[in-house]
Amino acid sequence: MLKEFVMEKEAFIDRHIGPTASEMDAMLEAIGAQSLESFIAEVVPASIRTDSALQLKSFPSALTEQEALKRLRLIARKNQLRKNYLGQGYADTVTPPVIQRNILENPGWYTQYTPYQPEIAQGRLESLLNFQTLVTDLTKLDIANASLLDESTAAAEAMAMSHALVEKERPDAKAKTYFVSERCNPQTIAVIKTRAAALGLSVVTGLEEKFTFTEQIFGACYALPSTTGEVRDLRADIEKAHQSGSIVTVVADLFSLIVLEPPGAQGADIAVGNTQRFGVPLGFGGPHAAYFATKDQYKRSMPGRLIGVSRDAQGNRGYRLALQTREQHIRREKATSNICTAQVLLANMASMYAVYHGPEGLKRIAKRIHEMTIRLANILKLSGATLAHKNFLDTLSVVVDSSAQKMILERADTHGINLRVLAKSIAITLDETSSEEDVAVLASVVLGKNITVNDVLAAHPSENVLSSKLIRKDAFLQQPVFNSYHTETEFLRYLKRLEAKDLSLAVSMIPLGSCTMKLNATSEMLPVSWPEISTLHPFAPREQYQGYLDIFRDLEEALAAITGFAAVSLQPNAGSQGEYAGLLAIAGYHASRGDGDKRRICLIPTSAHGTNPASAVMAGMEVVIVQCDSDGNIDVTDLEAKISIHRENLAALMVTYPSTHGVFEERIREICALVHAAGGQVYMDGANLNALVGLVKPGEVGADVCHINLHKTFCIPHGGGGPGMGPIGVAAQLVPFLPGHISTNVGQDRSDGAVSAAPWGSASILTISWMYMAMMAGEGLTQASKLAILNANYIATKLGEAYPILYRGGNGRVAHECILDLRPLKKETGVDVEDIAKRLMDYGFHAPTISFPVAGTIMIEPTESESKAELDRFIFAMLAIRGEIEDIRTGKVDKLQNPLKNAPHTALRVTSDNWNLPYTREQAAYPASWLRDYKFWPSVGRIDGGYGDRNLICTCGDVEDYQKSAV
Repeated sequence: MLKEFVMEKEAFIDRHIGPTASEMDAMLEAIGAQSLESFIAEVVPASIRTDSALQLKSFPSALTEQEALKRLRLIARKNQLRKNYLGQGYADTVTPPVIQRNILENPGWYTQYTPYQPEIAQGRLESLLNFQTLVTDLTKLDIANASLLDESTAAAEAMAMSHALVEKERPDAKAKTYFVSERCNPQTIAVIKTRAAALGLSVVTGLEEKFTFTEQIFGACYALPSTTGEVRDLRADIEKAHQSGSIVTVVADLFSLIVLEPPGAQGADIAVGNTQRFGVPLGFGGPHAAYFATKDQYKRSMPGRLIGVSRDAQGNRGYRLALQTREQHIRREKATSNICTAQVLLANMASMYAVYHGPEGLKRIAKRIHEMTIRLANILKLSGATLAHKNFLDTLSVVVDSSAQKMILERADTHGINLRVLAKSIAITLDETSSEEDVAVLASVVLGKNITVNDVLAAHPSENVLSSKLIRKDAFLQQPVFNSYHTETEFLRYLKRLEAKDLSLAVSMIPLGSCTMKLNATSEMLPVSWPEISTLHPFAPREQYQGYLDIFRDLEEALAAITGFAAVSLQPNAGSQGEYAGLLAIAGYHASRGDGDKRRICLIPTSAHGTNPASAVMAGMEVVIVQCDSDGNIDVTDLEAKISIHRENLAALMVTYPSTHGVFEERIREICALVHAAGGQVYMDGANLNALVGLVKPGEVGADVCHINLHKTFCIPHGGGGPGMGPIGVAAQLVPFLPGHISTNVGQDRSDGAVSAAPWGSASILTISWMYMAMMAGEGLTQASKLAILNANYIATKLGEAYPILYRGGNGRVAHECILDLRPLKKETGVDVEDIAKRLMDYGFHAPTISFPVAGTIMIEPTESESKAELDRFIFAMLAIRGEIEDIRTGKVDKLQNPLKNAPHTALRVTSDNWNLPYTREQAAYPASWLRDYKFWPSVGRIDGGYGDRNLICTCGDVEDYQKSAV
């Protein structure tokens, strides 16, 4: 008789967690721990440990990769695929397959980190420079940043920047009112109002031609085209606003500027908008890259990241982050924006869409969309329909009464299409995917009679519906990069050349503290490209996204269970937005109790995450810094003193846990209680949640709100500096103040308070975290936290004798990251953190976080996904560098001419005939044996950032520049 047996499934956790069971045992022995459980008990204070094992109702047991994909596919199929003509800043587009496969779905592009180390990020930096050039050329403004989160938040940033500029120029005017044209998209008006209210500003809406400007108005925001499709000449309205001293922003569909006169040419000071139509899928709202362009005189006030051209130590061309984008963390509460507000991966897709098509290809696409719209308009008008606007580009508003609306919508539903309903009209937005057949169906639906493709072909545009003064007449995108790579062979080679210049997780470990660079499994990434996930419009009717609603419910339940909170909002589309939304919830709570005007003080310890102060300022709060003690913990005495001073005005404490110093603060419950006793709320930054899942619940230790970095703890990749998602969990008293949204009920009673353009932020990438949780379940997520802590302590133990560990917990352990103090070495040898960061590139590694949160230190976070072999390679590299530093200290090598000061070493330099350095080429380029099997070469030497700032160039060069570069 055969024995019964159970076929063992292949567990995903073994793919996700780096060390094997035997390697864990070896690591525990190396750090002097008896077992994993006893070790975790040493690290995580018993006073904060959760009592029970993590159980997730949505994900009760771990699924295999195949099981999870099958389950998610069944959920996704509940979404209804329709043809969307809803517009409002979103339109369907064609993602060239070469871009989909080689950027969107390529870990060489989506697992890169923010380009703080430019020498190993030259490919992405070049692509972002292309993006900036695309934006400046199409907007006809002087300078553009390297992307923001979405159109609406970009417009809100423009409002805040406008106020800051006018306040500086006209301080006596006390201008506090912002005018927003009602022709802007409704979601953009809503987000502007949210930002304005937090800053104590007021917003008025109306028609710009009827609005009277006074000195109390600091800025205006117009739309091109309008939300209903009208194209207007804005010159007179812009000039009227300028006469009163107002700064003018134009929210412009970037794709429309291929045809329309640009905002800069019409006199605008700022232009913002979405680049989704440049080949980025709808994704039910995101992620998409917004743009922000302005005049040169305002460049130092511009939010976000700016890429600039500089030179390396050998005088070769190189790119890097420029100006204020490298200063935001350091400036803390004086920051002009939150640096974590970028969509780099999507900006790269948009820029490459422009490179792939070139100016002539873009014109062909735009012309075809416009001609299709004219054909539809001609058919409708010939049949007696009335159009709301004479001048239009791709959107028609057909005037109909309510009874006609109902019949049109019924016919639209029968044909599987979505139209936008307005008060007295139906709006139709055509796009790149629209065909003659689609136009025939649309005309049939609107008119209630059969219209054929032949009818569409016969409705040939006899003349341009746009008046001459509305049409763009200048050339754009004449730079070589936009005119050189139009065959797929050449374009693919260009993509691969850029990819090869960037160090990603596909190359080696990225050990950055506070930024969890863990495995982004391929099975987690696959659903992002499914049509059921990628092609939904964010404002489609609710019955069409039931699959998405299931995904949201699963994630909300799981995140609430993980954090110990009453409710979760998935709207914030970045960690920075999560911080902001959490603080707004606290402000709303105080306002509901009559304390809104006085409770404005936000206490932030020096151990908090670097983005916190900027978020507090954006939320209208005043930052007061709390000091830390010599062990890296919050100085409770100083905290009590600050609370005593500000008790009546205390709004919140922002605390990062475990702290950015890499320790679990044992007095965290006491700290929370002190704040609560003074009437404040506790905001916990979730940047380090990777060390808490299954072990500690923020809601149980006293936090009232916590943002959750899905792009870190829950496996959404960094994408070179975005996308991200930053949901927030809140305690019961804050639930009424979670973000609402005008477009739909997102689980709140409120229709205001939106912090993102789309109701669920960048919804499509939520599937990544769904897959991760489904394949890990509660037990696996808890094990991941334990291994993240083990890996960090293994590194701390192995490096502790060579480099002092700045902070340790009560039992001499660190949390999930550790800080190495290099200040004594600099004093003794002149070697600083930047030298070590650049030398690590020669060993094939990305540098840890340098000089944050403490100047002169490096912060290392290995995550749970790195194998013991990779950890040992990194440890070897750090110890070898320590030996090189010792050679400097003893005088064996020169203090200036040594491998650290000259790092990184490029292939060009190592193979040059002019090798005059007092060490060998082998020591320069091959300091470790494994490099003979695979060597990642930095494409440029050490970048001179100061030179680039003094000679600021933030767009692609012309033909002559490229010829010089080639020589």
